[in-house]
Amino acid sequence: MKRNQNGLLYGPEDKVPVFQSGLLGLQHVLAMDVYVPPIIIAGLLSMSLAQKTGFLQAAFLACGIGTILQTKYFMKLPVSQGPSFVPIGAVAGVYLANGASHGGMATVLGSLIVGAILLILLGLSGIYQKIINTLVPAIVGGTIITCVGLSLLPSALNDNIFKAAGNINQNIEIAAITAFAMLVAITIGLRVPQLQRLFKVSSIIIALVVGTIAASMMGQFDWSVVNNAAWISLPHFTSLHYGIHFSLPAILTFIVIYMVLTTETTGTWFAMSAVVDEKISKKQWNRGIIGEGLSCLFAALLGTTPMTGYSTNAGVVSITGVASRRVFVSAGLWFIVLGFCGRLSAFLSAVPAAVIGGIFSIICVIIMLNGLNVIRNLATDESTIYVLGIPIVLTMAVILLPAKVVSETPQIIQYLLGSPITIAALSAIIINLVMGNKATSEDRVEDPKVDSITKGPVVETK
Repeated sequence: MKRNQNGLLYGPEDKVPVFQSGLLGLQHVLAMDVYVPPIIIAGLLSMSLAQKTGFLQAAFLACGIGTILQTKYFMKLPVSQGPSFVPIGAVAGVYLANGASHGGMATVLGSLIVGAILLILLGLSGIYQKIINTLVPAIVGGTIITCVGLSLLPSALNDNIFKAAGNINQNIEIAAITAFAMLVAITIGLRVPQLQRLFKVSSIIIALVVGTIAASMMGQFDWSVVNNAAWISLPHFTSLHYGIHFSLPAILTFIVIYMVLTTETTGTWFAMSAVVDEKISKKQWNRGIIGEGLSCLFAALLGTTPMTGYSTNAGVVSITGVASRRVFVSAGLWFIVLGFCGRLSAFLSAVPAAVIGGIFSIICVIIMLNGLNVIRNLATDESTIYVLGIPIVLTMAVILLPAKVVSETPQIIQYLLGSPITIAALSAIIINLVMGNKATSEDRVEDPKVDSITKGPVVETK
């Protein structure tokens, strides 16, 4: 199978066959741990089993709707939406401060709705693109992408492998088996072009299957969770059940949260843009933030947590070479199916964290290297070292910062410290404004002798 000029097997506009796009869409869904934030929030809010199920199903539905909206109609990049980790503390705090089970969720949803509408208005005004063009030149964008991958790596290793439930030795074994299976599949795909579609493109699904089988043989897969789940069920706990209440302090809190989410999503868009080697146009920036607002609005109406673009997918595209928007629409449809199929949702949530960690860790590294590749092609000077280096230091500092120190800071600072990506982005922007040049996001120096995806030298054949 031949690669496109941008180094991908399938570009964003390429039409992948229906069956194959469905399979590849499922691969993206499996690689995203979208069920984790809703489960964490449900635990913090002491939800009943029925409420937890409804909360998770609503999150899947919001993922599906948001992904289809962004990919097909608004951002028009291969982008998948998922629940963000950033609002977890804010949701719990607002919920408990406003009556908990007696009206707390209504206040949370009302605040989320207002914040989502403000995002939509921001996109409609056209201001967002101007902000990005002024504050985020290519050097800052590449730095943000690098820090996205770097910030996710500790979570992939710690949360999914070293500190996950179960025996740590078994977790390491399962993660190693999963990662090895993925690398073997990729290697076969690269070395045997005739098998590229089967092995490289489907490497993540192959790794998930191998890892899950290994985990099941070690007794790490809880089949009872799957067997006890209903095949078909509707999410019952939406905004119609909880109601909607508006509180100014809660609204101000979530406006800050949405600002953080926007920074996080911007990093994801930069990452995907670098992978597919296509610049994001002015209209795309504004349409994208409208799509982000609509995704969050639907999530609030469905009774779940805000959505954001998942940077994981950029790593998946880099590994598989498939960036077709049709595949991401398929992923959106899979999410909607999961929203109504309780047993399938239960199966995904039962996949051991170590299996996800084995794949996720490789994806994080791929994202980080894509960011460095963007910077590698730029005309640099001495200030570049600091624009890139200081955000990396701060990213690691925020990740390693003791929880006790974080808890002693003001609430708004805690929200910022809860997102290493946001700290990296803000620091890169500020340092570039103070020390950097006057470049804009559209300034990018391309070397005609450098391949646009691998960033290695182009080999000319005669």
